[in-house]
Amino acid sequence: MSGSSGARRAVQVEVGEKQAAIDLDIEVEYGIPIRELAGLIRTHVTDAVETMTGLEVVEINIVVSAVHVPDSDEEDEGSEDRSAQSSRSEPRVQ
Repeated sequence: MSGSSGARRAVQVEVGEKQAAIDLDIEVEYGIPIRELAGLIRTHVTDAVETMTGLEVVEINIVVSAVHVPDSDEEDEGSEDRSAQSSRSEPRVQ
């Protein structure tokens, strides 16, 4: 489950004085257990951000934006408008 080869990622981070909230859009290979992958991503991202910045990660949202099927000639690159999430009236972090 390396997940890093050929994966597209989009990251948005909201940072406060003491906390951070992270939104990740990922593309996964067909056949990879998504729940397990999301758990590993949460653990690694939380550890890395907290270690590097000292901020408490209070929220990580992971959106699977696509599932890549090997040998598929079709590329469906639909993208969701994330502006609704980024224009929240209340901050998620302190």
